[in-house]
Amino acid sequence: MTDALPLVLVPGLICSPRIWAPLLPALWRHGPVTIANHIRDDSMAGIARRILKEAPPRFALAGHSMGGYIAFEIMRQAPERVAKLALLNTQARPDTPEATARRRGMVARAQGGGYRAVVDELWANFVHPSRSGNASLQQIVHDMADDVGVEAFLRQQNAVMTRPDSRPVLTAIRCPTLVLTCDSDNTVPSRLSPEMTDAIAGSWLVVLENCGHLPQLERPEATIEALLEWLAA
Repeated sequence: MTDALPLVLVPGLICSPRIWAPLLPALWRHGPVTIANHIRDDSMAGIARRILKEAPPRFALAGHSMGGYIAFEIMRQAPERVAKLALLNTQARPDTPEATARRRGMVARAQGGGYRAVVDELWANFVHPSRSGNASLQQIVHDMADDVGVEAFLRQQNAVMTRPDSRPVLTAIRCPTLVLTCDSDNTVPSRLSPEMTDAIAGSWLVVLENCGHLPQLERPEATIEALLEWLAA
């Protein structure tokens, strides 16, 4: 499979390669897989430039949550390099003033030594209510937050707060595009997904049931199925 299309996976906020771990064996069988490093810059433009510099010449791109915001920026900078696009639990809209205020509060608490408490606050909205007491999932989230670290978390929050509105980009996307969301996502509500599929020609929507914001960890088999269908499209 030397001619297989490379796949670049972009994690979300405070997420590390661990978020994609349950999917990697299945995805790896279909071609080279790279997990992008998105913790070194404090703007979407800077993150996207660095990922593009390190990525294969042409690739399939899947972004989860903040990774979707980065994917939109990659589509601004180099759409010709993206053969396929998958947008998982993300949105095209910029932050609302209320969301920005919440982020600034988290930044202040993290800077003041409350990073773990901030991660616990995020965890509360990350998973389906039926998994809120799942200690192993919560430990993975804490481990990922440790992988990212406080300073990178602050850079990520700045990038997310200052990201542009990506809705004008949607109609220019011409590659096969999967939009995946979950019925109980309390971080990026599923109601925001149809506006992406409505605007992106040739795109399709997958809604996972009984799942929150972390489908790779909560419902890995269903997420793999959706991504493999996308890669075959």
